[in-house]
Amino acid sequence: MNGAQLRTTALGFLGTFAILGLLLYFVGVEEVVRELRKADPRIAVFIVVAALGWLAAWGFGLRTVLHVLGAELSFAKSFLVLNGAMFSNNVTPFGQAGGEPVTALLISKVADTEYERGLAAIASVDSLNFVPSIVLSLAGAGFYATQTPFSRQLRIATGAIVALSIAVPILGFFGWRNRARVRRTVAKILAPILKRVTRFVPADIALSRQKIDARIREFFDSIERVATNRKGLALTLGASTAGWVFQMVALWLAFAAIGSAVPFSVLLFVVPVGAIAGVTPLPGGAGGIEAVLVGLLSSLPAAGVEWQTAFTAVVLFRAAIYWVPVVIGGGVVSIVGVDSV
Repeated sequence: MNGAQLRTTALGFLGTFAILGLLLYFVGVEEVVRELRKADPRIAVFIVVAALGWLAAWGFGLRTVLHVLGAELSFAKSFLVLNGAMFSNNVTPFGQAGGEPVTALLISKVADTEYERGLAAIASVDSLNFVPSIVLSLAGAGFYATQTPFSRQLRIATGAIVALSIAVPILGFFGWRNRARVRRTVAKILAPILKRVTRFVPADIALSRQKIDARIREFFDSIERVATNRKGLALTLGASTAGWVFQMVALWLAFAAIGSAVPFSVLLFVVPVGAIAGVTPLPGGAGGIEAVLVGLLSSLPAAGVEWQTAFTAVVLFRAAIYWVPVVIGGGVVSIVGVDSV
């Protein structure tokens, strides 16, 4: 990680600490400490187990996509690579968008495949993970609406999900239909930039427009192979759905650990919506995700929890979801060695 990346990451973590500090101040330190003291450590262990289940499920999805692309990885290696991917997302701003280049390099090294294929694999997994999150959140909102009148907060959150479920496929469709134009435009812009960079960086990264175009074409070809493999799509979507359910179970267990009960239908809706905050310019979305989760859980009548209870449960939940892959993935990245990215 170079100096500029380090400064950006440091600023991101400062922003995260500022948001969490404001949340803690607003909720009340004494109230949160009192809630934490009630936490059952035996249940807390199962929160970590649920987090590992989530990582295992998404690791299987990554393994399936790589198999479709002709790169074989054992389940154990795919699990470790997925943790490395989550580590990259959690320590770089803008979450997945910031961590994907490092993840692609990690995949290319472990799976002994081309960088473009690794990038296509992780991009496919991230895109497919989006589908179950939308379906589950809309199902949760629909069920919730049958139990109680739609509150203003629920209408806003549901509207955001519906807008995303429409906008993302439309953008993807037009981008795919015009992929030749996208490929030529990117190659035209990137080639001179790389040529200038080589004047200051002692590395041979200059590529001709033709080579860049060929590499982007290979990336799109890999995406197409994944999109047209029905069995691979079904297995990956199933693994993605299982991963989301494991996250919801982890949050349900977090509430159970402090002696509170939250309807699972609420978590069907809340967890995917909270994940949307991962697009914020904060490392792994930390701070933003917590704020959205606490805000939703404490404002939805069906949840029936106070601010301090919601904050404490979210802290326990995020401690597992954020730090488990950071610890495992950090070791993977250190051993494989992708610090040069």
